Amino acid sequence: MIFETERLEVRKLRVTDIHPFFELESNPEVLQYATGEIKTLQECEKELEDLINKYEKENNDFWIYAIVRKSDREFIGTLALVKDEEKNDEIGYRFIQRFWGKGYATEICKELIVYCKSIGMRKIIGCVVNENIASAKILEKLSFVKTKTFVSKDIGLPETKYELNL
Repeated sequence: MIFETERLEVRKLRVTDIHPFFELESNPEVLQYATGEIKTLQECEKELEDLINKYEKENNDFWIYAIVRKSDREFIGTLALVKDEEKNDEIGYRFIQRFWGKGYATEICKELIVYCKSIGMRKIIGCVVNENIASAKILEKLSFVKTKTFVSKDIGLPETKYELNL
């Protein structure tokens, strides 16, 4: 386990996560504000394997973890902690659509801030597509500050960069 909240646990991905991982990565509504294309089951199997292999990679700067509900151990989404192009520590998350609107994103982000402080990070960022009002509200509620707006190179949509000094 990487860290936990009252209702959730963050852990490394496992090969057995393939079916909920596929549910997440094949839903166009989940991916509408995110980098990445809708994937087939076979593509998800390869991506999951690649993400798992990164855990053992020396100097890895691309960590994707599973978010699991404690009550029933169900995989409900992923949490990202990656270096962006400018070597900033960037956070991100995705939830399977049927778990939207339950407060999980706010809960996981609050504890992620605590975790990032505990491992010595001094600043974290989040980049949010401007149309993704729910995610912007979460970061603002957690005291992230808007630092710039831009059009992302990867998805071509207007985004806002938020920063939080730890």
